[in-house]
Amino acid sequence: MRAVFSKSSADPVLTASNLCCVRQDRILFEAVNLELTAGQLLQIGGKNGAGKSSLLRILAGLGQPDDGEVLWQNLPLTESDFPQNLCFIGHLSGIQPQLTALEHLEFWQAAFGLAPTDGYQVLATLGLAGLEDIPCQLLSAGQQRRVSLARLWLTNRPLWILDEPFTALDQSAILLLQQKFTEHLASGGAIILTTHQPLTQQFPAAQLLELAYRW
Repeated sequence: MRAVFSKSSADPVLTASNLCCVRQDRILFEAVNLELTAGQLLQIGGKNGAGKSSLLRILAGLGQPDDGEVLWQNLPLTESDFPQNLCFIGHLSGIQPQLTALEHLEFWQAAFGLAPTDGYQVLATLGLAGLEDIPCQLLSAGQQRRVSLARLWLTNRPLWILDEPFTALDQSAILLLQQKFTEHLASGGAIILTTHQPLTQQFPAAQLLELAYRW
């Protein structure tokens, strides 16, 4: 069943003010401000080394900015229920090679506190029918990425933060994932992502934040 989030689309759910990030004495970015509302997709662009992944980790509460703050529904991340509202998938797949695809789904359902669902059906939707019980180390890079992204078919969390989610996917899987984005946004969810590949579907509330590479 599709989750429906009740937050008004007029109200920002995630706000970042004056963010600055320094790595090895180089300023990756500074004075970054953004507001994300329900139903909105925000794409973070920029060349390699511009700080896209660092910005995502800060927005996900996994890293601290050198200046500025991030708020979830007008509260600092550490003082809110932000972790229970976030699904973060990083650039790496987060796959344990010895576990099967089905075992990953069972683990994520327990971690998200979700009721058991038909994992075989979820994996079939992702083009993994017949591969449910094979250790992930025997799957291709694209198949492992599909297993990783299966979390988006399980979670009912409103905010998705995704770092290069299209990596290793073929065109059919990219289309399927973008259709999932459309469904999530229509339900009142929100998405922040980075991608080197252009979005091929139209997202009416999409915005682009381009980070400049700084020497």
